[in-house]
Amino acid sequence: MPRDNRTPSPDAPVYTGPERLQKVLAAAGVGSRRACEDLIFRRKVTVNGRVAQLGDKVDPATAVIHVNGERLQADTRLVYLAMNKPRGVVSTMADEKGRTALADFLSNRVEQRVYHVGRLDADSEGLLLLTNDGTLAHRLMHPSYGVQKTYLCEVAGPIPRNLGKRLAAGVELEDGPVSVDAFRVVDSLGRTAQVELSLHEGRKHIVRRLLAEVGHPVSRLVRTAIGPIRLGDLRSGRTRRLTNAEVAALFKAVGD
Repeated sequence: MPRDNRTPSPDAPVYTGPERLQKVLAAAGVGSRRACEDLIFRRKVTVNGRVAQLGDKVDPATAVIHVNGERLQADTRLVYLAMNKPRGVVSTMADEKGRTALADFLSNRVEQRVYHVGRLDADSEGLLLLTNDGTLAHRLMHPSYGVQKTYLCEVAGPIPRNLGKRLAAGVELEDGPVSVDAFRVVDSLGRTAQVELSLHEGRKHIVRRLLAEVGHPVSRLVRTAIGPIRLGDLRSGRTRRLTNAEVAALFKAVGD
């Protein structure tokens, strides 16, 4: 992947046709043009499955480019953001009822129109991804690609020792069975506990319904990760651009 791990500049050029490959790589944040030429010379760059050569031209809107084996999104029109959605905010870009929505937190930071990848209900908080890359968004949301989402939940305790095994084995809900990919107890304080679980389901209120079904209703829910992207120390209500490495990791998570 790009050695300096920069994000593309918001002022990066918008291409209208083929350009020199090293120029495209540099604009995408891989490094200086000279550094990009060196990567091409050392056969570290492929375009549409073929090892690139110095002098190649590419169309960033259509070319599939890999650097050091990892996918690079070179189309500067595409935007990838992480957001820490606060509790009480609806997961829509705008709300017809006048409730606080996602677009209220972008504050003109992004010129392109972006969309949320999946949802968090209004009472839940944590990581949302925002992008205008419809293909990647679809793959991240579709359960067949198996992209895990991780949640930290405050629930009614105490937690029985066998709860993790029970959740992994599967629990029958009104719209079909669901099982978790991972589960652990983070903290337990008598009548309240914190648990972390991961699953690749995307059905409505799936985590709340699952834990309520096994007798541990959720009082607070925070999504902490979507695939390789983690919430980290991103403050509530803030957004940040994903790095090249993070975008590449998302492509890898969906098999691209």
